[in-house]
Amino acid sequence: MSNIRRAIYPGTFDPITNGHLDIIRRASHMFDEIIVSVAVSQEKKPMFSLEQRIEMVKAATKDYPSVSVIGFDSLLIDLSDKLEANIIIRGLRAVSDFEYELQMGYANTSLKEELETVYLMPSLQHAFVSSSVVRSILHFDGKIDHLVHDDVLKLIKCKL
Repeated sequence: MSNIRRAIYPGTFDPITNGHLDIIRRASHMFDEIIVSVAVSQEKKPMFSLEQRIEMVKAATKDYPSVSVIGFDSLLIDLSDKLEANIIIRGLRAVSDFEYELQMGYANTSLKEELETVYLMPSLQHAFVSSSVVRSILHFDGKIDHLVHDDVLKLIKCKL
């Protein structure tokens, strides 16, 4: 494995929000490469297709040269082997996030000891933002421009 500090930021990103971008921006100062990995996640029944979600993430992260975007449908540990990345980035907004993420982190480490999970809290202004909040507002044709990147907003308007 190389000496490059490569981290995976996995998620459904349905759609990517300013909270996600806050985590990406801050993580990009800590790591040489961030690979935003968009999960298929059929069990979550995403509003947007995998291709649309990848397109949105690419549009939102275009100004981050150390960020790349891929789709995946595998165990995170298998993806980390494939990408030669043993660092996982996860965002935490609330105590409920922490309980779930801690469980997932322990499960991943039980499968691959050298896998480390780094938990980042979004900035206070983005602490309430989630993809499900954005989807709920979209359902009622509400205003989301303060919750998502301008390019993501344009793509959403084209898709809906």
